[in-house]
Amino acid sequence: MFNTNMFTNDTMQDHLSSKKMITFDYAKKIFERPFLDLIADSHAVHVANHVPNEVQASTLLSVQTGGCCEDCAYCAQSIRNGTKAPKQTITDIDTIMHAAQRAKDIGSSRFCMGTSGRTPSCDIFKLMCEAIKKVKKLGLETCVTMGMLNEAQVIELKACGLDFYNHNIDTSPEYYGNIITTRTIDDRVNTINLVQKHGIKVCTGGIIGMGETNDDRIKMLVLLANLDAHPASISINRLVKVPGTRLEGVPDVDPFDFVRCIALARILMPASVVRISAGRESMSDEMQALCLFAGAGSIFLGETLLTAPNAEVSRDLELMNRLNIRLNGIPASSKRR
Repeated sequence: MFNTNMFTNDTMQDHLSSKKMITFDYAKKIFERPFLDLIADSHAVHVANHVPNEVQASTLLSVQTGGCCEDCAYCAQSIRNGTKAPKQTITDIDTIMHAAQRAKDIGSSRFCMGTSGRTPSCDIFKLMCEAIKKVKKLGLETCVTMGMLNEAQVIELKACGLDFYNHNIDTSPEYYGNIITTRTIDDRVNTINLVQKHGIKVCTGGIIGMGETNDDRIKMLVLLANLDAHPASISINRLVKVPGTRLEGVPDVDPFDFVRCIALARILMPASVVRISAGRESMSDEMQALCLFAGAGSIFLGETLLTAPNAEVSRDLELMNRLNIRLNGIPASSKRR
């Protein structure tokens, strides 16, 4: 049986500081354990390192949408796909602040802001820096995603007080070229390393269900586990199939394989917060509950994630109440509807 004791609070720091490389074979053995044994193990790791029956909630706002030159096969914002999403940018800081206040009102503790494109323009970068400072004054954590960054930009974001930078690696190094050709996975990892170097927490992860194999999913999580420091937040997305993109006809991912990814992320990176992100609107309540049991400790609140639909807030609050799970330490029943 897999020994979860190596990931308890008493020994976790020794494990994390040892810098022992996680091998694919080691991770695959964990992933392929009998399903009930696997999620029992991952749940034990979760309750040993996180507050049980508590979920952190974030809200995501698209500040700049569409017009992206990248060719990500899953994305409605790429000009190379057949979706023809119009490019729209929020330039009014008051609009951003209204969305941030709404996020706080519905129960989110972190406000995330995203922009489309390979790298941020000077104007967008300046706007996001202003927004970070103002959103933090509301008492919310801040997270932004703006594509690849240089070191000067990372230093400026740190000076603004940014809490998290989101930069997903999407899939395994071996499968990456099947999804994106306009950048490499090393480009993504380089930005992650820069962000971690300057003390900003990293939110990173990938998308499950793009036609990759379970081995690819395992390799993606092994890459994250072998970063210089484990990501503070791991985002596990279920593909939202957008008409017009190259992935609109791929088969659905097996729900149990998706839960296995949550469990493996939890075991390999015990101190990280695992988030079930995009794709929840098509998940049953039972599947979401399995994800939470397996080690997920964060969700997005709000009906839209960039251009993808998300579960309705009322449904989320109802589910949390049915499961007796607190949002950010507060019963979901007390959240404003």
